[in-house]
Amino acid sequence: MTYTLYGSPGTASMCVHWMLIELGVPFEFVALDFEKKAQRDPAYLEINPAGHVPALVVDGKAYSETAALLMWLAERHPERNFAPAIGAADRPHYLQWMITLANSVMPAFRLFYYADEGAGPENAEATKAQAASRIALVFERIDALLADGRPYLLGHTMTAADFLLGMLARWSRNLPRTAMNWPHLKAYVERVRALPSYRKTHDAEGLSGWI
Repeated sequence: MTYTLYGSPGTASMCVHWMLIELGVPFEFVALDFEKKAQRDPAYLEINPAGHVPALVVDGKAYSETAALLMWLAERHPERNFAPAIGAADRPHYLQWMITLANSVMPAFRLFYYADEGAGPENAEATKAQAASRIALVFERIDALLADGRPYLLGHTMTAADFLLGMLARWSRNLPRTAMNWPHLKAYVERVRALPSYRKTHDAEGLSGWI
């Protein structure tokens, strides 16, 4: 089994990079230079025709989509219990949060950071405000969920959803209300970013300003 992860520091590939480090499996991280539009290079488009990251090459075959890769890696390494088993009581909640974070929160972040793509440059500020509001609504729900003192999103066990949420919390650092503006979410973020694997990912990607 060999893994090659194509990504770019701090982007949607970060949580997959983080999970690979946490799993302790051998892999190679290939960083694409977005400033040089490396994600649009014909060689990379052969790997991921969508022209975005992450892309994960496993035994010579390429796969993409952040949440899908996290869920798949969790299934490939069941010994780490990063996904509730089929039939487990908390599996529906796990699937719900993976889809919510991937389908509601990630697109809202893209709208915030690439507001011109939404309703045009003339509406960029309104687009950013709407995107930030959507993210805040989900963060509000998560904060309420964490109010019972659970250490992770699903309870006492870290799952693939925590890798995704941990990355999105970092993305919030430039929003009007960051993840640190909710008390229980803040405590969660502080726990997650103290994990050695998170810090190793942060250092490996040359990131700063969040830890």
